[in-house]
Amino acid sequence: MRTTADTRSHPTVAIIGAGVIGLAIAWRLAQRGVTVSVFDKGEAGHGATHAAAGMLAACCEAEPGEDRLVALNRASQIMWPEFVRDLEAASGVDVGLRTEGTIVLALNPDDQARLKHLLAFQTGLGLPLEWLNAAQVRRREPYLATSITGALWSPEDHQVDNRSVASALIAACSKAGVTIREHCAVERIDSVQGRVTGLRAGGEKIEADVVVLAAGAWSRGIDGLPAHARPPVRPVKGQMFSVRMDPRAPLLTHVVWAPGAYLVPRHDGRLLVGATVEEKGFDTSLTAGGQLALLDAAWRTVPGIEELPIDEMWVGFRPGSRDDAPIIGHGGLDGLVCATGHYRNGILLTPITAQAVTSLILDGATDAVVQPFGLDRFAAAVAAE
Repeated sequence: MRTTADTRSHPTVAIIGAGVIGLAIAWRLAQRGVTVSVFDKGEAGHGATHAAAGMLAACCEAEPGEDRLVALNRASQIMWPEFVRDLEAASGVDVGLRTEGTIVLALNPDDQARLKHLLAFQTGLGLPLEWLNAAQVRRREPYLATSITGALWSPEDHQVDNRSVASALIAACSKAGVTIREHCAVERIDSVQGRVTGLRAGGEKIEADVVVLAAGAWSRGIDGLPAHARPPVRPVKGQMFSVRMDPRAPLLTHVVWAPGAYLVPRHDGRLLVGATVEEKGFDTSLTAGGQLALLDAAWRTVPGIEELPIDEMWVGFRPGSRDDAPIIGHGGLDGLVCATGHYRNGILLTPITAQAVTSLILDGATDAVVQPFGLDRFAAAVAAE
C-alpha cells in the first residue's frame, strides 16, 4: 500500500533529521525523482552521526536473542560496498571504507571462555568468524598488550569514516536536488483525521505528502503525534575520545574490541576510543570517570597509547528504542514513516534503512528482513502508557 495521498508518482517528502539515516533516505528518494526537504535543528551530519565510530560490525556483535536483528544487520552490511561505490560516484567524496576486519580480544582466560562461547553461537548462525591464538593475533597487531590470550577474528566487519559519509551524503543530496534546511527545528507534525499533511518548522507551515521521522534520539519529542505514533526512543549517552598516531607507523590497523573499549584506527592517524553507555538523558558533560574508564581500557589493550596526544573528546546520544532495535516503517499515521531507534547501529543500517523507506514510500513494499522492526511491535505497551 502506497503512503501517498493520491496516485501521483512523485510525492512530496519532508524528512525530520539530517543524520546519515535522514540524508541517505533523502538521496535515494531524490534519485527516483521525489521532491525532498530535510530539516534539522542543528548542522547536517552532526548529532549521533558525528559522534559515531563508523564500525560495520554485524558479525562480531551478534548475541543470543537477537537473531532477527543479526539478520537485518548482516543484510545491510552486505549492501555497504555497493552503497559506497554509488555514494562516492555521486558525491566525489571518499568515505574512508577500510576492510582490514575486526579483532575481539581476550585479555585473560575468563575473557577467552566467554568469547569462545559466543563464537559457537555466531558460527552457528553461519557468520564468518574464527578463533585466533595469541601468536596469530600479534602477527596482525604487534603493539597489543603481551597479556592477550587470543581473539575472535571477524574478517567481514569493516569500518567507514562516519563523518566523511555524512559529508558525502550532503554533497550527493545537493547534487540530486534535495533541500537541506539546517538550524531549522521542527516544531510539530501536522495531521488531519489520521493523516499527516506536513510539518511546521522555522515558523513556517510546510506541506508534504509524506513525513519521515528520522530525528534519532530526539524523535519522541516531536510535537503533534498522538501517543500511539510516538516512537519509544530515548537518548543513550556515549563518551568517546581520539588520539593521534603517526599515520606512517600506526599502533593499530584493525578495529579492535577489548574489555571496556573499542579502538578504531583512521587513515589520517586518528585512533578513536569508545564508548561509555550511560542512561543520563541529554547530558552533554564529559566526565572524568567516563574518560578514565576508556583510557584505562585502551591502555590495557595497547600500552603505547599513553605516549599519544589526545586529539578530541566528545559526547553523543544513541537513539535507543524500548528493545534497542530500530523502528523502520509505517509510523502510526497515514503518510508518516519512522526511521529511528537504530541505537549502536545507525551507520551500519544506513543502506538498508534508506532502501526500505524508499521502497515503502514509492512501492508500498516492505522487505521480509525489515518487517519485524515496525512501530506496531510496541502497540500494546504504548496503549498501556
